[in-house]
Amino acid sequence: MTRIRIEVDGKTLEVAPGQDLLSACTHEGVQIPHFCWHDALGSVGACRLCAVRLHDGPEDTEGRIEMACMTPVTEGQRVSIADPEAAEMRAHVIEWLMRNHPHDCAVCEEGGACHLQDMTVASGHHKRRYDGPKRTYRNQDLGPLLTHEMNRCIACYRCTRFYRGYAGGRDLDVMGAHDRVYFGRYQDGPLDSPFAGNLAEVCPTGVFNDKGWSRDYARKWDMAATPSICTQCSVGCNIFAAERGGRLRRLQNRYNGAVNGDFLCDRGRFGGLHLPEDSRLRAPHIAGREVTEHDALEAARSALSAGAVAIASPRATLETVFALRHLVGEARLFAAVPQLEAGSVARMAGLLAQHGAQPLHALEHCDAALVLGEDLTGTAPRAALALRQTARNAAHALAGEKGVPCWLDNAARVAGEGRRSPIALVTALPDALDDIATWPLRRTPDEIAGFGHAIAAALRGEDAAPEAQAVAAALAQAKAPALIAGFGAARPEILDAIDAIACALAGRARLFLFPPEVNSMGLALSGVTGLEGAVETLESGTARTVIIAEADLVERADPALVERLLRAAETVIVLDSHNTRLSARATILLPVADWVEAAGTVVNHEGRAQRRFAAYAGAPQPAWRVIAALAQPTPGWQNLDDVLAAMAQALPQLAPAREAAPDAAMRLPLGAVARAGWRQAGRTAHDQTGGVIRHAPQTDGDSALTFSMEGGRGGDVPPALRTDYAVAGLHSASAAPFVTVANGGTLKAGDPGINVLAGFAGPNAAPAFALTGEGLIPLALHDPFVGDEAGRRAEFLEQRCVEAQIVLHPDDARHLHLNENMALTLDGQAVDIGLRIDPAIPPGHVGLPTGRVAPRNLGRHVQIGRQE
Repeated sequence: MTRIRIEVDGKTLEVAPGQDLLSACTHEGVQIPHFCWHDALGSVGACRLCAVRLHDGPEDTEGRIEMACMTPVTEGQRVSIADPEAAEMRAHVIEWLMRNHPHDCAVCEEGGACHLQDMTVASGHHKRRYDGPKRTYRNQDLGPLLTHEMNRCIACYRCTRFYRGYAGGRDLDVMGAHDRVYFGRYQDGPLDSPFAGNLAEVCPTGVFNDKGWSRDYARKWDMAATPSICTQCSVGCNIFAAERGGRLRRLQNRYNGAVNGDFLCDRGRFGGLHLPEDSRLRAPHIAGREVTEHDALEAARSALSAGAVAIASPRATLETVFALRHLVGEARLFAAVPQLEAGSVARMAGLLAQHGAQPLHALEHCDAALVLGEDLTGTAPRAALALRQTARNAAHALAGEKGVPCWLDNAARVAGEGRRSPIALVTALPDALDDIATWPLRRTPDEIAGFGHAIAAALRGEDAAPEAQAVAAALAQAKAPALIAGFGAARPEILDAIDAIACALAGRARLFLFPPEVNSMGLALSGVTGLEGAVETLESGTARTVIIAEADLVERADPALVERLLRAAETVIVLDSHNTRLSARATILLPVADWVEAAGTVVNHEGRAQRRFAAYAGAPQPAWRVIAALAQPTPGWQNLDDVLAAMAQALPQLAPAREAAPDAAMRLPLGAVARAGWRQAGRTAHDQTGGVIRHAPQTDGDSALTFSMEGGRGGDVPPALRTDYAVAGLHSASAAPFVTVANGGTLKAGDPGINVLAGFAGPNAAPAFALTGEGLIPLALHDPFVGDEAGRRAEFLEQRCVEAQIVLHPDDARHLHLNENMALTLDGQAVDIGLRIDPAIPPGHVGLPTGRVAPRNLGRHVQIGRQE
């Protein structure tokens, strides 16, 4: 790649052309103070803090003061950050901002992790000369997820630029003029966007913060952070899980350039927090009676000896799935989902291996897109955010033709004239992304695949309907067309249509396929088939026991199929971390660690194996250890690395997953990697009611991390083990760009994760599908704020969920003599949710909230009636 040379305070840097000076210096590790600049949002020059003296070349001896974020890098530039006049200007900027800023650092949640604090210290400001009245504002109630403290605002505009310009929200804006501007809603109320939680990290001060963290508060230096993976969908966003006192306090974005970049969705940010304590499983039970761990394990071993099948969840780790395989054998391991879903995910894996798997970041650089049947905002919200950036690429291209670089954000938006990249959304219902779509097209679930095949026919030069011809023309003209699908519509034939379009595009297509859950892809690569096989094995009498790991089957399969399984099994062994509808039916109930309490490996939508780690010690055993204890003889696995080694031998397809993170024996010069920061000293942060108690640090046998402040940290830490960004002088999320190679680029040491799809041969076609029975066609309703069976109980996120409702077309409601005030039955069983009548739903269909009243993959018609 071509590089140019610039000189910064006497030091020569080689940087990439086509970027602004602030970005170039940042990625080279040179700090220029700033507020309004953000690596994902570009430059607007609002704060005036990044003043530097700029010399155009050797002959320019005087130079001039410029804003680094608004200045393109050019060959031979000489830059002085330390120039006295530039430093004085930056000091004045800090002073006038601090004139109205409250003196509340000691009680502000952001204290110790505040970009304003960092910049104030960097400028040397330490004394306030102004003693007049301060500008003050009234705060708003922005709903259950975020706090609002406008008096801390410095008018950097980051919040509205992210919320409106990047995430597409419309209910947060700036109001007022001059030095009296207000950032908020037109009235109190929850922010609409499912990405609003990012404001807590985007804001460089404490205007926005996590409301749950504010209530259950701990200073940043009092918490220990652990690298983890979000479990709420198949994207596999990287997160920091911060805890204190054995309690998870906050989840924050952990930069991974290939996956989530700078942002998370609200479901991922809040779905694992503030779960009710009474929902946790703390003790083993047999037939509903609490027993000792020894008695429960003995009873489970006895039941397993009579012949058993095992059922693995798509939210369980690779290690747990393999442990079940080792326990019962390959032929008796099944998925916790029906074959309709299991076969569809295997088909996705095969298509990605055939056509090339793409990281989510690549979607943001596509110049056209087709979404076939998937409600991305509901099923994979972070992918929906990426698609919004795809829509802007046509405007960026037009701005580039006019000589305006895309990093010059406001100017590029004007020069781009609002042009949109061509995007076709083919969905059954109005979609949250319709505002960016060139063609927001409505088709019933059974028509979507046919429309996809019509597009493929048009690409091959065959006759097709006008709309299919228009979409095909846009895809054909694109340099990097994106094809997006998933299992949200529960129609596997859509995947065959995607394959036909990809083949017609002759290798130019970029596929983005989203299975339902965090390790759905890993389950498929383990060679596991659907739940029906377990039912048939039990009903045949060749097995009498079923062991189910981390899956509420009622969430994932037809209740009738689940009832058949439970009736056929003499003993039902359930391993889970929280009470579920299935755990209430267990013969033997064994508690295991929650996702944040145990290390493990999951495979995301693109086939990227990623490792997460336990956030704190003292939790229940991970599921794979409990399963290993049930095996006779026990496999002798001492830690996670042993399981992965055994898995690599038995399942070569998954062997690369061992490289998703360094093994537990890895050590830095200072030892293992510290979870806690330097400032977490025992005599300050952890003073316990006046008596300092020093315990020996607890060890973590499953990772190269320590549960203490002792150990290595900083730039030498492998990316998969980073517990912070470790940038001197920077303690907030604004430190992330300093560890990347470019804006939106990879981490300097490489993005965590490794692809495991190479060589995988999936099925040649998606599973055959035909609805059975009579009645209405089920249509899954996906809500971006609704998590999995545990995530739906998250105290603060639960308040943000839309009320669950069954949805009917007016014609069907009239035919069934139903109205919105009636109590309903679903397949003859009373349900406690209401009815909404909406002409947007196709006639003959019924909308069912996913997971709350029906599974996502119900392969039959349903009957709706009213309670007598």
